[in-house]
Amino acid sequence: MTAILRRLVLTGLGAALCACAARPAPPMKSYVLGMARADYRDYAGAKANPCDAEPRWLADELTAVNSLLARFLRETERAHRPEAPDHAQQAALLQEATRTLPPVLEVHRGTLAGLEQCGFRRSGAFPEIARRGAELLEASRTRLAEAPKALEAAKRGEAVRKWKEEAPAREASARGNWCPEKPQVGQAVAYYVRQDADGRTVAHFCDGHRVEQAAGGEPQLIEPEGLSRAMRRRVQPKLYLEAAANFPAEEMDRHPDLVPAKGPEATGTAAGGTP
Repeated sequence: MTAILRRLVLTGLGAALCACAARPAPPMKSYVLGMARADYRDYAGAKANPCDAEPRWLADELTAVNSLLARFLRETERAHRPEAPDHAQQAALLQEATRTLPPVLEVHRGTLAGLEQCGFRRSGAFPEIARRGAELLEASRTRLAEAPKALEAAKRGEAVRKWKEEAPAREASARGNWCPEKPQVGQAVAYYVRQDADGRTVAHFCDGHRVEQAAGGEPQLIEPEGLSRAMRRRVQPKLYLEAAANFPAEEMDRHPDLVPAKGPEATGTAAGGTP
């Protein structure tokens, strides 16, 4: 073999070896969560080395995912609080993240782990990118792990908020269904009984009387204002106490925390009267 031929063979072999050693960069992927978007590459999944990437591009990719995770954490921190103005949006974002974010977290973890082997890992912004990335990964995993409990609490809280907000309308509806147009004082007709989270019950009567009872306490008859002496003589407290005690439990307007069943009835049952 001539010297020229040997040189060509060695040159070709070297080029082939270089081609095998340098894998092509993994394809770029895009991930969107809410209003945030990040473009990144899955180096570990493609069995590629992030150290072979152009450092500026790798820094941009890692920073993009870090920014997305920071926004995710910021925009879901009140997902468990139904009283928050943006609760519905935050809960929806958290719900979406539980389905789609875990694979992105795994890719980010793998790339950050690979970065530790790179010669440029201590240069430029890489130390802060790695530190921030690890911090955001841990916080995001915790947020996702707590998501089912947070979403359930938010759902329950929303049911409580709705129950309280709609209570006056339910009481008015019960009064219209069970009370005559001109109730007579002394007729112990209970039309609505409300039970709060602490077990306190309040029974409302058509003539304006109420029977209030704290959990484990004795019932107390509360008379309406403006009763004349003659009207008071017509009132027999025993009848009101008995009517309150015998009000059907299934017709009470109960706080959602006291209603184990799931579904529309968990927001409070419609109250009805007792003759």
